[in-house]
Amino acid sequence: MKILFSDEKLFDIDGVHNVQNDRIWAPNRVKANQKGGIMGKEKFSQKVMIWLGACSKGITPLVICEDGTLDHARYMEEVVPVALEYGNQIFGNDWIFQQDGAMPHVHHLTQEWYRNNFPAFLNKDCWPANSLDLKPTRLLHLE
Repeated sequence: MKILFSDEKLFDIDGVHNVQNDRIWAPNRVKANQKGGIMGKEKFSQKVMIWLGACSKGITPLVICEDGTLDHARYMEEVVPVALEYGNQIFGNDWIFQQDGAMPHVHHLTQEWYRNNFPAFLNKDCWPANSLDLKPTRLLHLE
């Protein structure tokens, strides 16, 4: 079976700081600050969304959305054409596009576009809400 799995990940540009585990041992706040111990975090930090597709033959080009999250219109404009082009180049007209139940994926206009353009896809009813994310692309996310 020829399946192109897809997923996206939202990355915080500020990096990852875990207040429960990231510690600096210092005699006072001044010394802690000198060692990089006092870290500021913006309330509304910039984020970047990265999309990737993966299949038995390799991976798609990355799609980097510097404005953060995607709505269905941006998803159809920026991401879906990359998946369609890659799938058709690799598999011809005999493959399945698979994604999770994120809002841009299940929007009625997105689903309609898939029906009209992809050889086959797993529609929103095949991926139940709040289900486990069992896609191979999750193994590629390193945090």
